[in-house]
Amino acid sequence: MGKANRRRRGAASPKTVDRVLLACSVMRRLWASPDLTPSQNISLPALYLHTPPLFVKDPYRQFVRPLLFHGVTLDPEFLHHRTMNLLAWLGQPDRGAIASQTEPWLQRQFCLTEPRLAQTCWGLDFTNPLGLAAGFDKDGLAARAWPQLGFGFAELGTVTRHAQPGNPQPRLFRLVKDESVLNRMGFNNRGAVALADRLGSYWGTQRPTIPIGINLGKSKVTELADAAEDYRFSFRQLYPYGDYFVVNVSSPNTPGLRSLQAADQLGPILAALQEENRECKPLLVKIAPDLAWPDIDAVIELAQAHGLAGIIATNTTIAKESLKTKTLLQTGNAVVDEAGGISGAPLRSRSTEVILYIYQQTGGSLPIVGVGGIFTAADAWEKITAGATLLQVYTGWIYEGPWMVRRVLAGLLAKLEEHQLPSIADAVGLSHKS
Repeated sequence: MGKANRRRRGAASPKTVDRVLLACSVMRRLWASPDLTPSQNISLPALYLHTPPLFVKDPYRQFVRPLLFHGVTLDPEFLHHRTMNLLAWLGQPDRGAIASQTEPWLQRQFCLTEPRLAQTCWGLDFTNPLGLAAGFDKDGLAARAWPQLGFGFAELGTVTRHAQPGNPQPRLFRLVKDESVLNRMGFNNRGAVALADRLGSYWGTQRPTIPIGINLGKSKVTELADAAEDYRFSFRQLYPYGDYFVVNVSSPNTPGLRSLQAADQLGPILAALQEENRECKPLLVKIAPDLAWPDIDAVIELAQAHGLAGIIATNTTIAKESLKTKTLLQTGNAVVDEAGGISGAPLRSRSTEVILYIYQQTGGSLPIVGVGGIFTAADAWEKITAGATLLQVYTGWIYEGPWMVRRVLAGLLAKLEEHQLPSIADAVGLSHKS
């Protein structure tokens, strides 16, 4: 076997580790404030959170992304866990003096508050339309950190009734040529009871300043015939902690799940949840981009019949034929033969088409959360004018980094100026009015 094959696939070589350490050293020097000395008792994350010199406009895009996407072979899931640890630390309310230093910096760097970006939907106040999509924070570890990163709302999960490990690894792959991610995670999470316990503890200290949604999925061990009760259990456990809830029946990574999008399967699930919905909290359904138009019509009819608050369009796609990436390095297999869903840039056009269609079919009466391929303000504007009231990002945030939210929001303000519109709400569905 060659040298490369003797090493575990996805593991970093000694040379790679040296590069990472060197990059960390450089970042430490770039971000460290002159008034900090090695003798001070301050954590490394806090040291990194000091304002960089002016010539470093976006440290993530200038230093971190080139290293992670082109210079190393670290497993994306490993990196995700490390990121979540840092974000969980950022959200801790008891960081004392460190918090007083980091929070103003985070506010200046990542947040943009402007009345023209604010709107009220479902009785909830959104300071801006850009939210974090489900899948990034499955177990709510960083639930208190997302407002500090500029998001107008965040969606936790997907969470299932039963704790489950998800699908075998490797199961998360960056397709850099396509600005995409292939994932087949399989709803790995610690279960609804664990999430309820965590949020109960978190919310007992301080509830987030932005709306928090919770995305509900079916447990893998639960038979399709028992899906309604499975969703109902999670909904009941988490009801006090979510500002809105999402029924996820569109992930391609749980066997049979997408069949629950059929009207005869989805109807009983929605009916069961609305029975539990004592306070009439907003309940949405998340659909796949691969549905045919008649199937989307059926979902719209169900949403209206069961009084849903809106539709999230869309989840990942199983279409892989047009990708530039042909082979997965980690497995050696053709991408088209790999299981999993594609997110990011390849999803952009199709998700916008679905948004356009739903807005057209409902006359704009059913709020749409647009997700899929949002990297720039132009991408966000396209979805808003197609009919999306709110937006979500995941893959774009991975590629563009934490400064992305502020850039996109600034770009949306520029679009409002260009079109002489008083608020972002006035832009929703604009392409249907021209």
